[in-house]
Amino acid sequence: MESLKDKVAIVGMGISKFGERWDASSEDLIIEAAYEAYEDAGVEPGDIQAAWVGTLRSGEAGVTIADPLKLKDIPITRVENWCVTGHEALRNAALGIASGLYDVVLAVGFEKLKDTGMPGLGTGRGANPVYQAGATAPGYFANIATRYFHDHGWDEEQGKTMLAKVSVKNHHNGTMSPKAHFQREVTVEEVLKAPIISWPLGLLDCCPTTDGAAAAILCRADLAKSFRSDPVYIKGIGLSVDPMLPTLRPGFDYVGFEANRNAARQAYEQAGVVDPREEIDVATVHDCFTITELVIYEDLGFSPAGRGWEDIEAGTFTLEGDLPVNTDGGLKAFGHPVGATGLRTAYEIYKQLQGKAGPRQVKNVELGLCHTLGGTPQVACVAILGNSKG
Repeated sequence: MESLKDKVAIVGMGISKFGERWDASSEDLIIEAAYEAYEDAGVEPGDIQAAWVGTLRSGEAGVTIADPLKLKDIPITRVENWCVTGHEALRNAALGIASGLYDVVLAVGFEKLKDTGMPGLGTGRGANPVYQAGATAPGYFANIATRYFHDHGWDEEQGKTMLAKVSVKNHHNGTMSPKAHFQREVTVEEVLKAPIISWPLGLLDCCPTTDGAAAAILCRADLAKSFRSDPVYIKGIGLSVDPMLPTLRPGFDYVGFEANRNAARQAYEQAGVVDPREEIDVATVHDCFTITELVIYEDLGFSPAGRGWEDIEAGTFTLEGDLPVNTDGGLKAFGHPVGATGLRTAYEIYKQLQGKAGPRQVKNVELGLCHTLGGTPQVACVAILGNSKG
C-alpha cells in the first residue's frame, strides 16, 4: 500500500467558536474557520486550486462554501462519512495533493445542529425495524459501558467513578481552550450526580449538541516552507468502514471497535509507528461519551486490551501524563458538530506540533494523532501528523 508519509503538509488551520451559535449562520461559521486558516497560511482565496467540504446534514453541495469563501471556478466536492466527515474532507484533500493534481487545496468541515431541527445522532437510523427503531447514540454506547463494567466485575459506583475521571480531565482541558463550547471544571461528584441519559451514562458523560466549523490549507510538502517556517506534515491517514451493525454481528464483544483498530493499523503502517504508546506524543480522540474514550485507548494501542482503566487511574492521559489525550477538552468540551469534528481534532494536534497550544501545550511534541469514530455500522479515521520530515 502506498503511503502519504511526508508528501503533504498542512500550512494553515482555523476553527470557529464552538457552541450554541444562534447568532451565526452556517456561512458565518465557515468564514470564521476558513479565514483564520487563510491568514495562518498567508494565502488568498485565489490561491486555492481545489476544495473539499464535509457536512453531515447542513449543506447540499460544494457551493455551500463557494459563495462565503469567494471560491470561483475551481473543483469543490462535498463529502460525508458519518462522524468521520471532517477527517474525510482532510483525507480527500491530502489525496488530491498526493495525486499530483494540485499544489494548494482547502478542506472545510462544519455543522449547524442547534437550530436545524436535527433530532440527535442515531435517532431511528438504519433499516432494521427491530434493532434500529428509536436507536440513539447514548443507547449504543451505554451498551459498551455496561459490558465493560461486567467484564471487570465493577458495580455501578466503581464503573461510573472511573468514567467520571475522563469527564473531569476533558472539562479541565477545555477551560484552557477559548473556542470550546464548555469552559468550566467539573468534579467527580458532579458527574456522578448528573441526570441519567442512558444508564450508566449521565449528562456529563455525553458531549453536547453544538455548532462549529474548522478548516485546513494543505500543500505539497516540498512547497511547505515557502508558506511558513513550521509546517505540519501528514505521516499517515487510515480509514476503515465496517459494514455490519454490532447488533447483527455474532461474537461482537461490545468493548471495542474493529474499525478503530483497522484505521489505526493503516495509519501506523504509513507513518512507521510500531509502538504508539511510546512514539505518539499527544492525541485527540473521539470522546463522544466517556466510555468511548476509554475503549479507544485500548483500540489504538495506547493501553493494553482491558487495561485502559489502569492508565486513567495512573493519570497517563492527563496534560502531565506520559501520553496526553484530548488536550483541548475533546468532544466533551467542544461538542460534536459532525462535519467539523475531524478537522477540529487535527487543529489541536497542528497547534501542539507548532508549540502554539498556550497553557495546554505539551512539552517536546514531535508526533501527534487525531481520531474520529462514527456509524452505525462502524467508520473510523486515524491521522498521524508530525512537525518534521523523516
